[in-house]
Amino acid sequence: MRLHPIDGGDPRAVLEALPAALDGARPLALGFAPEPGNEVPDGTAVVIATSGSSGIPKRVILSAEALRASAAATAQRIGAGQWMLALPAGYIAGVQVIGRSLLAGRAPVLLEGRFTAEAFRRATGRLRSDADRYVSLVPAQLSTLLDAAEHDPGIRDALVSYRTVLVGGQALPAVLARRAHEAGARIVRTYGSSETGGGCVYDGVPLDGVRLQEVGGEIRIAGAHLATGYLGDAALTASAFPADEAGVRWYRTGDTGVVSDDGSLRVTGRIDNVIVSGGVNVSLDRVERAVHGIPGLEHAVVVGVPDERWGEASVVVTAPPVHESLWEAVRERVADEIGRPARPSRLVVVPEVPMLASGKPDREALRRMLREP
Repeated sequence: MRLHPIDGGDPRAVLEALPAALDGARPLALGFAPEPGNEVPDGTAVVIATSGSSGIPKRVILSAEALRASAAATAQRIGAGQWMLALPAGYIAGVQVIGRSLLAGRAPVLLEGRFTAEAFRRATGRLRSDADRYVSLVPAQLSTLLDAAEHDPGIRDALVSYRTVLVGGQALPAVLARRAHEAGARIVRTYGSSETGGGCVYDGVPLDGVRLQEVGGEIRIAGAHLATGYLGDAALTASAFPADEAGVRWYRTGDTGVVSDDGSLRVTGRIDNVIVSGGVNVSLDRVERAVHGIPGLEHAVVVGVPDERWGEASVVVTAPPVHESLWEAVRERVADEIGRPARPSRLVVVPEVPMLASGKPDREALRRMLREP
C-alpha cells in the first residue's frame, strides 16, 4: 500500500484523514515525506516518525487493528466519552486521542494554538456536557495547569472536570503526582511507546490483552496493539520484535523494570541511560528521580557528559528560578539514595530547557549544549 503524507503538526488534517486510516484503506505518513518505494503492508493505518530523543529517528508502522485494539482496551479500563486533544497530533498519544474519540462516536475537541492554562480552559469549555471527559497530558503540561490553578479557580475547575487525565510520555515526578491529587485531578500514569500503540500499562497494571515479561532485566511487551515494525529497516524490526518458541511477537522496550507476581509493572530506567563514572555504573534515570524529589527541581533533566577526571559525569540542567541551596540538596539526596559516586558534577541553569514536540526534554540538544565551550 502507498503512504499518504499528512502534516502531523496540523491536528485538523490528521482528524480528517484518520477515519480512512482506521479502516485500513488509506495509510498515513505522519511527520515525514515517504520516499518512492515506501510500501507498507495491507491494513496499515499510520507510520509515525518518532521523536528521536536518542538521536536515532525511527518510522513506526502501526496497523488499523493495533490502533483499534489499543483504543478498545483503554475504553474498557477507563470508559469511553469525548476527548480533548492537547498533544501534537503527529505523535502516537495524539493519534490515539483522536482515534479513541472517533471510535466512541464523538469528535474530539482540539486545543487551539500553543498549550497554555487559558487555552486548556477554553478547549475544556467546548466539550459536551453530557459525555465523560478525557484528556492526555505530559508532565510539563500538568505542571503548567497546577501552577495556574493555585491562583485561578477556573483552571482547577477545568482540570477536575475530566473523568480521567492520562499522564505519560515520561516519568511523572512524585511531587507533581501529589499536587495533582491534592487539587482533585483524577490522573492515571501511562506507560508505552509508539511501538506499543501508545500507553498500554495504566498505573502499573497492563491493559486487557497486554502481556508483560522481564528478560535479563529488560521489559518486553506482547499483544494485538504492537506495531508491525519499522519502515525500511527489516534488521531493526527483527531485533526489536523477536518471536518466542510459540510464535508470539514481543517488543523489546529497552527499559529496565520488574514484573511482579501479580502481573503489575514497575519501570526503573533505561538500559542505555547509564554512564560509567570513575569505574562505577550510574543510572541517570535513578539520579533524575532522586533530583525530582527536591521541591523546585521537579522538571530538572539529568544528562551524562564526558569528564576529564571521572571519564563520565552527570549534570543537572534546569530553568530558573533556582535557589543556591538546591545544589547541596541535590548532592546530599543523590548520595543518600544511590551512593556518593552517583552525585552529579554540577548544576546548570539555562533560560529554558529545550523540549521535543512530543513534550519530552530534548536530551540530545542538552548534551550538545553542555559540550560546547
